[in-house]
Amino acid sequence: MRPVWRYSGRAVGTAAGLLTALPLYRLSAQDSVRISEAQTVLAPLVESYGVSSAEGPVREAVKRLLPAWAKSETDTAGNLWVRVGQGGPVVAFIAHLDEIGFRVSGIRDDGTLELETRGAFFSSLFEAQPALVHTDRGEVAGIFLPRDSGFTRRTPPPLRVDVGAGSRAGAMARGVSPGATVTMPKQYVRLAGTRATGRSFDDRVGSAAQLLALRRLDRAALKHQVIFIWSVREEIGLEGAEAAAATLGMMPRRVYAIDTFVSADSPLEPPNFAVAPIGRGAVARALDNSSVTPPAYVDSLVQVARARGVALQVGTTNGGNDGSVFTPYGVVDVAIGWPLRYSHSPVEVVDLKDVVSLADLIRAVAETW
Repeated sequence: MRPVWRYSGRAVGTAAGLLTALPLYRLSAQDSVRISEAQTVLAPLVESYGVSSAEGPVREAVKRLLPAWAKSETDTAGNLWVRVGQGGPVVAFIAHLDEIGFRVSGIRDDGTLELETRGAFFSSLFEAQPALVHTDRGEVAGIFLPRDSGFTRRTPPPLRVDVGAGSRAGAMARGVSPGATVTMPKQYVRLAGTRATGRSFDDRVGSAAQLLALRRLDRAALKHQVIFIWSVREEIGLEGAEAAAATLGMMPRRVYAIDTFVSADSPLEPPNFAVAPIGRGAVARALDNSSVTPPAYVDSLVQVARARGVALQVGTTNGGNDGSVFTPYGVVDVAIGWPLRYSHSPVEVVDLKDVVSLADLIRAVAETW
């Protein structure tokens, strides 16, 4: 991809005035190969289920997609690690495996399932939709029951799932029990051009980008040890990242949290905050609700991207990132994202050019910074 750069604000070296860098693409045959590779890695991750605290299937999918030379390990928290290179300063990349969803909190006499959310999202987006209950005996189909949201109620009642059992005993006979996770069926769907839609792009894109970077990484070019982590339970409080940060302590110089940039690039949102158009490349998350990247590091990241011809935008958004729990140990959090439309919904939209851009940026940082 050959990005044509356009900046608004002051010069590149002054992060405070660097609002965004908007690349324009001309896709070549090689670009098409990269897009196809990105889809090949991303699609199976998206179609793996892994609500927070039940990330096992996604972790196994990542392990299957690792390059043959990569040796992985799983820590006691459930995080997956791959270490490459030797020496200091150590740098770490971290993307999370989990997705939003529900957990069964109880079973009523009529067999319907009471739910608690795992992560922050609008439960109404799941209402009157198919459901999947993930049990030790396999997946059990159901529906998210429509709720009474008429004018007589200020707040709709809690969301429930019906698996057609008719009784508590009937539901339990199908393998359903409190603690089971619940999601909606999902599928990776390619749209026109390089766009795609599905659920749980947050953070399967970040997980895929780390895999793509590892596949193309020039290990001989590494000047120090680089650690790639796929974390668990991010959506319910960065719990996996906290365990990883405690393990590494003050060892890393920098951590790069690879996660969604929740973009206002949609028809419903005002374009005065968090604007990072999809299809225009990865995004440096200069500021979010959990951390602030030091301006000098934003400038340096931009310079790395420009030197390698990688499309990069710079912006601020809402949400948190796994890298923020490393900062109490003195580790600098340089959060990098990718623009997403309709975050935490069943119809998230991503551009595969951004997946390639993000993977190339991760590789560039690992090899040169």
